[in-house]
Amino acid sequence: MGARRAVSDIAPASSGPTCFCRDCLADLDARARRCSACGSPRLVRHRALPTLSLAHIDCDAFYATVEKRDNPDIADRPVIIGGGKRGVVSAACYVARTYGVRSAMPMFKALELCPDATVVRPDMAKYVRVGREVREAMQALTPLVEPLSIDEAFLDLAGTERVHGMIPAKVLARFARDVERNIGITVSVGLSCNKFLAKIASDLDKPRGFAALDQEQARNLLADKPVGFIFGVGPATQEKLVNRGFRTIADLQRADEIEMMKQFPSDGRRLWRLARGIDQRKVEADRGAKTISSETTFETDIRDFATLEKLLWRLSEKLSSRLKNAELAGSTVTLKLKTADFRQRTRSQSINAPTQLASKIFAISRELLSKEIDGTAFRLMGTGVSALRAGSRGDDTDMLDRRAAHAERAMDNLRKKFGQTAVIRGIAYDGPEKAD
Repeated sequence: MGARRAVSDIAPASSGPTCFCRDCLADLDARARRCSACGSPRLVRHRALPTLSLAHIDCDAFYATVEKRDNPDIADRPVIIGGGKRGVVSAACYVARTYGVRSAMPMFKALELCPDATVVRPDMAKYVRVGREVREAMQALTPLVEPLSIDEAFLDLAGTERVHGMIPAKVLARFARDVERNIGITVSVGLSCNKFLAKIASDLDKPRGFAALDQEQARNLLADKPVGFIFGVGPATQEKLVNRGFRTIADLQRADEIEMMKQFPSDGRRLWRLARGIDQRKVEADRGAKTISSETTFETDIRDFATLEKLLWRLSEKLSSRLKNAELAGSTVTLKLKTADFRQRTRSQSINAPTQLASKIFAISRELLSKEIDGTAFRLMGTGVSALRAGSRGDDTDMLDRRAAHAERAMDNLRKKFGQTAVIRGIAYDGPEKAD
């Protein structure tokens, strides 16, 4: 089991269980191999369990797991979430990953590697609903939940032992068990003393895993990893480090802190500390998503404005639906385009009041799009909203916006009651024939 990679035989750091069963939560002798109460082999074992309270929770192959939950016929099959031969893989189950399929891989390449895979179009509205269920279960454990994405978060359970009547490690094991039973998906838990190490720990035992890691073990675990393993070290920074003789994290561990700060004024101290497993970042509750977006890859390249305009309206409606489901509104709209030769263009515009309305998102995105029509053929287009805040009434800033918001929400209500085809709205503009 992955947690065994974080095992030490030295004396416990403090009083409390250092081994327990993940299924029935019974305390066990540290030398146990199976639970004496229920027979389960799924044990958590670590000398510092009573003292560790910061966790990273990651849903296992989230999109694919949700689809397998909802369709038992594909439960044992390789599943790829994505669509279209020119699209990319949004997610892949663990079976598909054994064939080499990875997120962001072109679909044609993924199907070459795994031709028998079941391909499922992503259903973001469903994933948001399930993600919200998991998030609510997290928030029942502690108010200190910092979401990183729809399917992962940091949790700080320090000081909750009296509330739950058990150490944080057991609370997290019970949480993972309950999510599997009640929601039908699995999660992996990484438990440590800080965010950096908790994130590393959650990857040690996937899927359906639970691993603990303390700072003392972290130094040895990190030593042989490349410097790019440290979060925030991208290709450019990694190249600079390698050019100065820092190829592995062990090289950083041997470095002098002051010298690192001289060589890398903006990042040297952070790198020196992380190489030793030191991370003082706090869990920031309710950070939430920074951007919500919707994009599509075309089956054939498109350069015609009228065609792009119609597709942009559909993307705007999808994005608006996601914002409404998440009860969020944003004040920056971004258009994303990718050319036939894979060059990316990103254009943004801020607005006075946050919006979640499809009509406003479309109007701004359309204006940005019109400035990019120069004969270039595009293979991908997307629109997104950032600078998010909770709430749904940011649009109602003047009479025109109030009318648009009222009309759009009335249509939303009709669709909820009678189905998505109950109201079919054309492009929210005078028409493509009046385009510049």
